[in-house]
Amino acid sequence: MASVLTRRLLLATPLTIVVLGGLGFYALLGRMQTGSYDPHAFANPLVGKAPPAFSLPGTAGQQGFSSTDLAAAGKPILVNFFASWCIPCVQEAPMLDQLSKSGLVIWGIAYQDKSDATAKFLADNGNPFQRLASDLDGRTAINWGVYGVPESFLINTKGVIIWHYAGALNDDVVTSGLLPALKHAS
Repeated sequence: MASVLTRRLLLATPLTIVVLGGLGFYALLGRMQTGSYDPHAFANPLVGKAPPAFSLPGTAGQQGFSSTDLAAAGKPILVNFFASWCIPCVQEAPMLDQLSKSGLVIWGIAYQDKSDATAKFLADNGNPFQRLASDLDGRTAINWGVYGVPESFLINTKGVIIWHYAGALNDDVVTSGLLPALKHAS
């Protein structure tokens, strides 16, 4: 009797896993079709908190920065993680340049990038960064919960992360996310 029950359980377990996985996949497809699934909408646990402690050296001839610098700035700062080898980073470069020219302070963190590669990226795509730090080993990005580059974090005047976006900034993201968050950054 026990062996029949064990055999049924062994057969039912994989079937249950397959059915639940299929239902989850079906739900994801449904959300994608209705437009309610946003692959960039990663919830970052740091939103509403100060950034983790860090201190990074400058790169590409620019001054680095630390969590202390962010806390003491007294103005909203957009922190942008990027890399020279990142194609979406190239795509978002004109938007960052536009935001910088409009007066938004942007500090960059070059993720796992050598200084010469970062300098070439900036020469080719423009430099919107008032400060630029190097996260060569990627530890700071990991501590910030970065999933991949580009990712941007808006820090308010009190040094708290109030907005986060994973992916390349574009007109829609800036209009619907960043600009409303900036209104609450003071």
